[in-house]
Amino acid sequence: MNKSELIEAVATSANLTKADAGRAVDAVFNAIENAMSRGDSVSLIGFGTFSVSDRAARTGRNPRTGETIQIAASRAAKFKAGKGLKDAIN
Repeated sequence: MNKSELIEAVATSANLTKADAGRAVDAVFNAIENAMSRGDSVSLIGFGTFSVSDRAARTGRNPRTGETIQIAASRAAKFKAGKGLKDAIN
């Protein structure tokens, strides 16, 4: 399912126009993105938790040349599925 299919499913499920559903989906994504950019986690009970993970700087290797390279420290998005989502999938 891509974003436009998600918007269509939300519009059908919530009896909204596609434009209204699109704005709602965008608002949810923006709220999650803004919270995570501040370093906060977003917990949706029964669905899962979006969080930020800090990755330390490390030494890596270029697979093509075998040359050693330095990989800078970074932050990464993580998602941990909740019990409700796990139960729905299984």
